[in-house]
Amino acid sequence: MNKLLMSGALALAMLAGCESGPTIRTNLDPQANLSSYKTYMFPERVGTDRPGYSTPITSYFKEAIRREMDARGYRYVENGPADLLVNFNANSKENVDVRTTPGSTYGYGYGYYGYRGGLYGAAAFPPEVETVRYRQGTANVDVVDLARKQVVWEGIAEARLTSKMMKDPRTAINNVIAEMFLQYPGRAGGGG
Repeated sequence: MNKLLMSGALALAMLAGCESGPTIRTNLDPQANLSSYKTYMFPERVGTDRPGYSTPITSYFKEAIRREMDARGYRYVENGPADLLVNFNANSKENVDVRTTPGSTYGYGYGYYGYRGGLYGAAAFPPEVETVRYRQGTANVDVVDLARKQVVWEGIAEARLTSKMMKDPRTAINNVIAEMFLQYPGRAGGGG
C-alpha cells in the first residue's frame, strides 16, 4: 500500500476505533436552509482519491455518507444536476509527546524518610523522560450548495489511531460518519 493511501486509511480507520470516540466538530452556514435541498452527488474526484485511481477508502466513505444522507431524505444522483455536492477527505500525521517526571531526593529528616535523620546520605532519583509517538487522524465531510458554491455544513472528526483500527477500516468509517451525522441539523424537504 503506498504511503498516501496508508495515511488516508489510517486516518479513517482510527476514527471509530477510539475507546472514547473521536472528537467531532461541525460548522453550519447560518444562511443555509438544509431542508430546501433534495438531491446530492459526489465530485468526480473526492479528497481520498489519488490521481488516476480511486481507493477502497473512497468506496467506504461513499457508502457511509450515502446511508446517512439517504436516511435524511436526500436523493443521490450519479451525474447531476444536484442541489448539494458532498466531498470528503482524511489524513494522518505522526505526533510526539515528551513527558518528564521531575527527579527527587529522599533521605533527609522529613516525611516518611525522617527516621534517617541525616545518619546517611539521601537517595537521588534522576528525572524520567518518556517519548510517546502516535498517529493522529482527521476526517472531513463538506456538504456544498452547488448553486452558491458555498459549504453549508462541515463535519470534522479527529482521534488517535491504533493498530486495532486498521483491521476493519470499513466499520471504522461507517461508525465515524454515523457519529458525525448525528450533528447534521436537517432533512430534505422539511424537518430540522
